[in-house]
Amino acid sequence: MIFRVHARVTPERAVATLSLLLGALILIGITSLSFGTVTYSIREVWNSIVAGNGEESAVVILRGIRLPRVLLAMVIGAGLSVAGATFQALLRNVLAEPYILGISSGGAAGAVLAVVLNLGFSNFTVPLFSLVGSGLVMILVYALGNRRGFMDPNALLLSGVMAGAFFNAIILLLVALFNQETRTAYLWLLGNLGSADYPALLLVSTPVIIACIILFFNAKALNLMAMGEETAAFLGAEVDTLKRRSYFLASLITGLAVSVSGIIGFVGLIIPHLCRLLFGADHRLLLPASFLVGAIFLVLCDLVSRVAIAPTEIPVGAITAVVGVPVFVYLLKRRG
Repeated sequence: MIFRVHARVTPERAVATLSLLLGALILIGITSLSFGTVTYSIREVWNSIVAGNGEESAVVILRGIRLPRVLLAMVIGAGLSVAGATFQALLRNVLAEPYILGISSGGAAGAVLAVVLNLGFSNFTVPLFSLVGSGLVMILVYALGNRRGFMDPNALLLSGVMAGAFFNAIILLLVALFNQETRTAYLWLLGNLGSADYPALLLVSTPVIIACIILFFNAKALNLMAMGEETAAFLGAEVDTLKRRSYFLASLITGLAVSVSGIIGFVGLIIPHLCRLLFGADHRLLLPASFLVGAIFLVLCDLVSRVAIAPTEIPVGAITAVVGVPVFVYLLKRRG
């Protein structure tokens, strides 16, 4: 057994916890809209986004640039956190994270391929190639991780590591052969929300949110999985169906996130850890809490990436790594 579901989740406790987190997310989202190269007051944010009677320049910046970026950060942070918590339950390993099965490497290889084929570094072609690359890896790892019709977590993990290493090698090869053409892809590979717009938000938000909701409804079965597959099956869980569903949904979330933002590390690793520490390991609360805390975390990291050395922007993946590494080391030492 990797972790225990030790805290009893009552409806009152769940509602109170999630309400506080939702309130914090709204407050931080508004704060993130206010700050940047140009700072706006709360009144100016309201007038430009909600009332529609703000100054023209403020409307362009707040409604056209910052709002889709903040919303996309929320969706990606939430999705990666839920995907991380799901993979940790699926693989019964709290060190698992959304990129562990090679999905991000396939997406990155697809994006770099789009660039070297001179298809244009646009908001359409690169995400499309990235999504196709992620999908191919998802299918490959699933096929390799099946043993006689059953999904083996150890085989799945090893297949993911192998696929990730292979596609990382492909990326290095493409960079070596087409160095000039691939320079524009580096920011994307580091994790970047600078290209956020409403089409990208629409592409990602609906399927990610739907996938997260489906996983929320599987929380009770994931609790049983934490006690081992045999125990879960004895207690009535459809283990193989649950594993397949969880794998595909978490992989879909990861692939969609990578397709529009690149590889943003540590969100899906440390946020489930923090939520498990704060709220317990019951997935009925852990998954929705991870959804909200992940959204809060990535919005804050994106805010730092925009204002730390403004007007120059730091890739948000670098910020999540700077924050994530010491937090993860602390959590690891605490568990020891």
